Amino acid sequence: MATRSNELDATGASDPRSWLFVKKPMSMLLAECGEAGEHSLKRSLGAVQLTALGVGAIIGAGIFVLSGLGAHYAGPALMLSFVLSGLGCAFAGLCYAEFAAMIPLAGSAYTYAYATLGEFFAWIIGWDLTLEYAMGASTVSSGWSNHFIELLNIFHIRMPLWLAYDHWTGLNTATKVIARQMARASDATLQPGTQAFLDKVDAIIKAQSPELAQQAHALLNAPTVFGVEIGFNLPAFVIALVITAILVIGIKESARFNATIVTIKVAVVLFVIGLGIHYVNFSNWGHDWSSFAPMGVGGIGAGAAYIFFAYIGFDAVSTTAQECKNPQRDLPIGIMASLLICTTLYILVAGVLTGMVRWQDVNIEAPIAEAFLDRGLNVASHIITVGALAGLTSVMLVMLLGQTRVLYAMANDGLLPKRFFASVHKKFRTPYKNTILVGLLAAIVGSITPIDDIGKMVNIGTLLAFIMVCIAIMILRRTNPQQPRPFRTPWVPVVPILGILFNGYMMYKLGWVNWARLIIWLVIGLVIYFTYSRYHSRVRNVVAK
Repeated sequence: MATRSNELDATGASDPRSWLFVKKPMSMLLAECGEAGEHSLKRSLGAVQLTALGVGAIIGAGIFVLSGLGAHYAGPALMLSFVLSGLGCAFAGLCYAEFAAMIPLAGSAYTYAYATLGEFFAWIIGWDLTLEYAMGASTVSSGWSNHFIELLNIFHIRMPLWLAYDHWTGLNTATKVIARQMARASDATLQPGTQAFLDKVDAIIKAQSPELAQQAHALLNAPTVFGVEIGFNLPAFVIALVITAILVIGIKESARFNATIVTIKVAVVLFVIGLGIHYVNFSNWGHDWSSFAPMGVGGIGAGAAYIFFAYIGFDAVSTTAQECKNPQRDLPIGIMASLLICTTLYILVAGVLTGMVRWQDVNIEAPIAEAFLDRGLNVASHIITVGALAGLTSVMLVMLLGQTRVLYAMANDGLLPKRFFASVHKKFRTPYKNTILVGLLAAIVGSITPIDDIGKMVNIGTLLAFIMVCIAIMILRRTNPQQPRPFRTPWVPVVPILGILFNGYMMYKLGWVNWARLIIWLVIGLVIYFTYSRYHSRVRNVVAK
């Protein structure tokens, strides 16, 4: 009876007032780690495949697109912005690695929080991860569609705008096309892609002349239903369904597909570095600190906050813990190796970009491709487009993979309907029902919704999850110091505290609007928790017996 009493106390559930903070016993977690059979996930991933998954999740739109926006905040110090973002991820990654090796279960930060902070905080993180993965996948599907359309344009294949974008994005795209034409017609000296050119285009759009609106609707040429124009992003819808089918077939097959894509996009990034370095003008980096970092430390911090999307996804490696052959050894390797590889590549690309082009003239929309086009390297620009397309494909795969594993873990704990979200396919050994649902939702959202703002929500949601993992590692070191740790986060509490400070600073730099959106999202999640999840919690039921 003493043992039973101790376990109740360890969960925090012996006091009825603490039900919200009931913790999942370590004994229950470790028992789930050893489960096998047709209702469990298949263990088939090694260190190399995990590292490839991490690289696949990280390298994508962030480096090919957001580096331009970051350059206009940080200047040539964009390289330091990538260092700042990378350090924030590295400190959090070291904490993730200890948890992943100690508790090799699906669910990532959700599972870790359940063992340390209690059910209420675990739910918040699980819901928060839904914001990161599912909404992130929808955002990426739309970005994939944009690059796919660029690829079609190379071969002079044009899709109707109403079938290439959702209605609002399609109309905005048509408006920008007409505004660009008007800007070029008004001043032949303006160079497309420069800030001056973009300012002129923005002024034309803000003027909202009847001529601009008329020509934009004519270019969109959308069909109408009951007098309302419609739009449907067909490429985004199709790619989300294709990725979903690959994930249903099996984790090993998904990893092979991802490894192929990763090879392509890493080769393209190396191509960018290798070719671009020959066109670097070192004077573009400035001659002192003020010219290297024109907006100071604050500009470097703002740049880091906006390019943080370039790092999102490395934590998805930890969601595959139940599908690793040797999770205690391979998970820390996969997490840290993928972060190190990508941070190194990012810093080199940032150096090449700001060396090829003065930071004031860096193109905001397609910075790397435009830098090569400005040098007359058209073929190189096309190769970069292919690399961006490959990058986004693997990012989407890993984001959808991470989301389905988090839902699987939450359903196994009773916080979501288990029959649906934790149902494993007898042949493929994947959580196929929730994979199909998540894939369909990502396909629908990505095809009919303008989701630029959701991308910013993804950033702030991910940073919150990182901070909570850093807090959890310090709590578990104090509450369960005897638990075997195949990998130990070094210099605790210094590393997790640095993780909290770095990631908290980037959250702060994202502004109050994104904080408000995050709070609204969390309120929706709490409604679900208090109306369903807390009544079906498996941990509560086990502890109460």
